Order: sequence, then structure tokens, then C-alpha cells
Amino acid sequence: MAPLEKWLFGIALSAPLVVTGSADAGEVLDRVMSKGVMVMSTDAEYPPQSSLDENNEFVGFDINVGREIAERLGVGIEFVTPSWDVITAGNWAGRWDVSVGSMTPTAARREVLDFPAIYYYTPAALAVHQDNSSIETPAEASGKTIGVGVATTYENYLKKDLVIDAEGAPPFDYLIDDATIRTYDTDLLALDDLRLGDGVRLDAALTALPTIMGAIDNGYPIKVVGDPVFLEPLSVAIDKGDPEFGAKIAEIVRAMRDDGTLSELSMKWYGADLTG
Repeated sequence: MAPLEKWLFGIALSAPLVVTGSADAGEVLDRVMSKGVMVMSTDAEYPPQSSLDENNEFVGFDINVGREIAERLGVGIEFVTPSWDVITAGNWAGRWDVSVGSMTPTAARREVLDFPAIYYYTPAALAVHQDNSSIETPAEASGKTIGVGVATTYENYLKKDLVIDAEGAPPFDYLIDDATIRTYDTDLLALDDLRLGDGVRLDAALTALPTIMGAIDNGYPIKVVGDPVFLEPLSVAIDKGDPEFGAKIAEIVRAMRDDGTLSELSMKWYGADLTG
């Protein structure tokens, strides 16, 4: 059994639709349809979810999901790359229309964003350099220097203030105490520092298991330790609040799940069906 399949646990079987309203209903949907383009925020350094290939074209699971949503809306797609903390802050002011960026719905994020459709699930795991022999479980990383992406659920986990606000999300325990948290613009930059050597800049990094496995496949001298620390339901996010746009996205993602498209894309990029 592959590591990604081995550590995939507790997946919910359906994605909830939760949208709230604070702007004129249909405003974003009308803009997207009238322009004929859906603008999606993404990350150029987050493989296998999203990255740039040798031709400077965006590729990845999130990219394919976003393209499919746009195609089923009957519009084109454009990509922009704001920083993660800007995306999660909400109040996008029309700079982009949607985030298909493997975002976990949290209580804090739900104050500024709507989450119309969960499209897959992924374990959050701890990685160390392959030369490390002192950290064999997440708990043994207590007191160590751990790298995470800024404004991520992984940072929240280490700060012990993570509240996942999604139906069916399994409970979790905080296993790591008193970590020295080092934040990066993207998770991959944390893994870049970890690859330099055991304890050179980091003792460990906390991120999505698929991101770790993708880095290992690309030759990073790192390894996963122990079981995942929590399971993330990952959702399409939109700015508050266009219920019509949210409902349309939920409808499309539901159809993608029902006709097997999500499963096919997951198998393509992860080698396992993480879509529930």
C-alpha cells in the first residue's frame, strides 16, 4: 500500500454546501459570466497541487480542478498568484473570483470567506531530513524548530489554535508542544530549507502529505515520521458573499464527484483517490 493510501483515514463521503451572504447575490457570478473568464488565485510553488512547468504553464491537481470548473461554467480561466495570507484574509475586492487552492475551512477563515464545496481530503504530516534519527513520531518534535507555510492550518496546529469548520472532519489531538515555528511564503520553501540537512535550518516541516511525497519523488532527502497529525477537508473558497456563485460551484463540484472526474484527477496527481 502506498504511503498516501496508508495514511488516508476518516474521509467523509459528501461535501457540505455552506454559503452566507453579505454582498449583492449574483455579483461575482454575473462578473464571471459577462467577462467570460474566471480568475483563480493559485500558488506557483505548491506541487503537486499547483506549480509552473518547464513551459511556464500552470499544472497540478488544483489547476486541473479549476480548469474543469471554468469549463463547466462555460468560461475561460486566468491565474493570479497573491500570497496565501492575502488569499485567506478575504475582502478580495474583485481581484480574483475563486480560490481552488487546497484550503481548509476554519472558523477564522469562515468569518471572511465562503466555502461552497469540499473537493478532496488530505492528511497533514511531519517530515524530517532523512539523516534525522531523533524524531520518530510527531510528539518527539516538541521543542524543535519546525517550518510551515505562513497563515496555514499547519501554523495554526503548532500554535494550538486550529479549528476546522467542516462537517465530517475527524477530531485530532495536539501532539507537538513548544515548537519554534518558522514561517515561509509557501510550504515548499520550508521543505527547501529542510533538505539542506538535519538541523541546519529546520528540524522538521509540517505540511500536506502529498506535498511531502511529491518532494521525495523529486529527490528531496526527507522522510515522513509517524502518522498524520490531522486530516484536512479541502474546499473551494470564494469571497463573502455571493450565494448564487457558491451554489453554482457546489453544483459543478458535485457533478464532478458523481461522474468520476474528481477521482480521475486525484489518481493522476496523487496515485490515490482522496476525493471521498
